[in-house]
Amino acid sequence: MACGCLQKAGRSIDRLLHSQDPDSQVLRVHYFSAPALGRFATHGDDSVVAQQSYLRALQHRNPDRLVMTMGKHSLDNKGTLLPEYVEGQPYDRTRRVRVWKLEEKQTDVNLALAMYRDAASHAFQQLVVCSNDSDVEPVLKAIREDFPQIRLGVVTPRMPPDTHRSTGRAVSSSLSQQAHWTRGYLLDAELEAAQMPSRVQTGKKPISKPSHW
Repeated sequence: MACGCLQKAGRSIDRLLHSQDPDSQVLRVHYFSAPALGRFATHGDDSVVAQQSYLRALQHRNPDRLVMTMGKHSLDNKGTLLPEYVEGQPYDRTRRVRVWKLEEKQTDVNLALAMYRDAASHAFQQLVVCSNDSDVEPVLKAIREDFPQIRLGVVTPRMPPDTHRSTGRAVSSSLSQQAHWTRGYLLDAELEAAQMPSRVQTGKKPISKPSHW
């Protein structure tokens, strides 16, 4: 089954889809992100270089099927009033502090456009999205209505429910209701097996894993 995968990485998707359907073949992987901003990153400009190196390594190892789409960040540096968190005290909407608000922009729209265009191309029998963002629901619903022959899969990047670590936000029911199949977690072993080597040979200057990673 020819698959187009969209997500907000590729070897892990290969393994995951093969376990879901051994006949699946991943033909395209869309990767969505936004450039890191050094002044807000933990390691400053080193974080920007690290992201750029990672993206170059991904592209080098998947030159024929990886499509990268970069959005941007929007900064509200005038400050947004939000309720203050005080440990041990209940939520008080009248007690607010002014904070800077940094948001990633365009990713949701870029993902939806790419997914719908892949469906309209009639090149894929299945589309799989790796996300737990309910904003993806409209494009899943539209594809089910306009291209009923295409199977839709949803993979949620969460920890398995039997771990003792916090799993954060629950699986979005709005996504699972639109999908033909879902996978509600990723295993540590699956992610570990999908890691790139610490040094990626490119034929020119090798790309090395950042020391702070």
